[in-house]
Amino acid sequence: MAGLRPVEWWRDAVIYQIYVRSFCDSDADGVGDLDGVRSRLGYLELLGVDAVWLTPFYPSPMADHGYDVADPRDVDPVFGDLAAFDALVEDAHQHGIRVTIDLVPNHTSSEHEWFRAAFDSPPGSPERARYHFRPGRDPDGSEPPNNWQSVFGGPAWTRLSDPDGTDGEWYLHLFAPEQPDLNWTNPEVWADLEKTLRFWCERGVDGFRIDVAHGMAKPEGLPDDTGAHARLLGDTGGDPRFDDDGVHDVHRMIRAMLDHYPGRMAIGEVWVRDDERFARYVRPDELHLGFNFRLLQTPFDAAEVRAAIEHSIAAVDSVGARPTWTLSNHDVSRPVTRFGGGALGLARARAMALVTLALPGVVYLYNGEELGLPDVDLPDWALQDPVWERSGHTERGRDGYRIPVPWEGGPPGYGFSEGKPWLPMPDDWSGLTAEVQLEDTASTLSMFRRALELRHSHAGFATDQISLEWYGAPPGCLAFRRPGSTLVCALNASETPVPLPP
Repeated sequence: MAGLRPVEWWRDAVIYQIYVRSFCDSDADGVGDLDGVRSRLGYLELLGVDAVWLTPFYPSPMADHGYDVADPRDVDPVFGDLAAFDALVEDAHQHGIRVTIDLVPNHTSSEHEWFRAAFDSPPGSPERARYHFRPGRDPDGSEPPNNWQSVFGGPAWTRLSDPDGTDGEWYLHLFAPEQPDLNWTNPEVWADLEKTLRFWCERGVDGFRIDVAHGMAKPEGLPDDTGAHARLLGDTGGDPRFDDDGVHDVHRMIRAMLDHYPGRMAIGEVWVRDDERFARYVRPDELHLGFNFRLLQTPFDAAEVRAAIEHSIAAVDSVGARPTWTLSNHDVSRPVTRFGGGALGLARARAMALVTLALPGVVYLYNGEELGLPDVDLPDWALQDPVWERSGHTERGRDGYRIPVPWEGGPPGYGFSEGKPWLPMPDDWSGLTAEVQLEDTASTLSMFRRALELRHSHAGFATDQISLEWYGAPPGCLAFRRPGSTLVCALNASETPVPLPP
């Protein structure tokens, strides 16, 4: 494990999210895979990242592109096998890169052996007790047990048919019907996650990203949602589907498990905006880190950016944790598009990337962010996200943020694949490839490389402090210094040029 950092390696790490389907394809089937990731480790070392986060590569029917897990302790053949995974981990460590993976503890696939057993078992059976099965409301049970909505649109309940053809119980799924929610009051569910954590730790995994980490626990009695919430990516205050207090017992179990494996960490996907409630997830006996999405949700406005930074630091400082920053992931519009598109959007995305990389704590980059990739407006026929179908074709979903990475050459595959990419790549991306940008000192990729090198070499990043010294700044601007150093970050979010501070 040459070149790897000390036990708490994550405290100021830059971690690179790899959406495995879209990173690099080694076998010409048009879908990225583990051997494809392994083939690009030299690039990631050149970029300067400390670790990667791999999105789900487990056996799955792919109703939600892998977030519907049929077996959490194996590899889907489309991505490779366990031998390919082991080789990737070994090679990554040789390159000085840690490997973290996705865990999906809120739900399974409907093809998981547990759910198939529940489907074939009667109401009240131990097999059904691993999930949330309920009789319907109304005398004939024709109405769902409560009014909860799926994040992907429509009711969060689906009714099963009994073996004799009559309508039976309903089961809960906060996402697609193919993703039934697990019942976290069931000890078998706890034991299975512990088994999964041990399995991957023994294979050399360095950490876990906990999907929907504010999910899992459900309020007793599953009461109606008075706010009629239907979305995930936003404030979950008052939403009974998420952030139930019982979820913290799950995270204490995860932490206690990982404490047996020095150097392992867990970060939660926590869509909780209230600072005090967010801080609970990163208390000393819970998760090491939590994704705080304030900065990702902030417009290109200096005052709002500063407020988001101050909130994010205050939220974790109260419990002695490290802040975590990100501008992008596989579920949200890319910064270039979000900040206005075209040259303006790219300039703003680059500026915000530098602000983020100047901050104390952990930074997550999303594959292609370092190339300045925009969203892609795909034709209807190409859309695969379940949001598209579940919304009745009213929401286009997330496919436009998941276009494969352009490595070299031209269309249709740009070095991503020798086959037909699983999502079509634009014809005008030849100038955005990693190959072209590596040769251009003014490119977005070159800017990221210099910024990451600075994080590893400048004394301003050597301190463990997470405080900042703010400067007075002209209207529409902000400026801060890392305490005790010469590192200054200044952002001009106004529409007029402003001289640099002294």
